[in-house]
Amino acid sequence: MKARQAKRLARTVSTISLLVVIGAGFSSISSASEKSGDQSEVKSKYVQVVVTPGESLWSIAALVAGQGDIASVVAEIVEVNALKSADVSAGSKLLVPVL
Repeated sequence: MKARQAKRLARTVSTISLLVVIGAGFSSISSASEKSGDQSEVKSKYVQVVVTPGESLWSIAALVAGQGDIASVVAEIVEVNALKSADVSAGSKLLVPVL
């Protein structure tokens, strides 16, 4: 049981770290280039993540939301990815907001 919790914690920490690194990369790219309409704004507000086994839309949103409202982050992910429901499968690529 403890090994499972340790693996889950390690995956969560690595996912958060990856989101921070990707977000920083997008931030530096977007600030280095000129903005050309709405498309550049969309790229700087979101990062693409790949859903890993055992993750749900809620667990991903919880990582992104921090102390914020998880339900609103889930709703934003569903909207921006044009999902029909909040169900996602491993290997799915999602745009996730950078908050």
